[in-house]
Amino acid sequence: MKRKLISFLLILGVSLLALQVQAGPKGAPKDPIVFNDPQIESDYLELSEELRCLVCQNQNLIDSNADLADDLRREVAKMLKQGKTKEQVTEFMVERYGDFVLYNPPFKIQTLLLWVGPFVLMFWGLFSMMKKIKAGKTEENSSAELSEQEKEKLEAILKNK
Repeated sequence: MKRKLISFLLILGVSLLALQVQAGPKGAPKDPIVFNDPQIESDYLELSEELRCLVCQNQNLIDSNADLADDLRREVAKMLKQGKTKEQVTEFMVERYGDFVLYNPPFKIQTLLLWVGPFVLMFWGLFSMMKKIKAGKTEENSSAELSEQEKEKLEAILKNK
């Protein structure tokens, strides 16, 4: 028993060490993006919060640690430093990656499913649930009524007690 415990702890320790090694930093740290103009930096931060990481999908560029997000952040910074406006940068990203790159995609035919889909699914689920509940109640009501034979048997049982 003692030997099994020692073996288990040894395997656990080696496993945790292997996980720790994998969780460490990957490669050299990236150079930070430096801005000389506070307006450009403000635009950069705003755009980086409005644009979605295409790898993570549920994070914006600022929050993502993915390599693609880092590349996109650098591309946004480069374009802003070249004098492009936020609208021009957004337009470039949408042309290149589609409306999915935006956290708030515009309402149009191509994004109709993104905007309407959740509501359709919610109402369909509610409708199905209400239908099942109603069907269950009618079954309860119909099974609660006794036939004449069942009533006679019940009266006979009650009389014998």
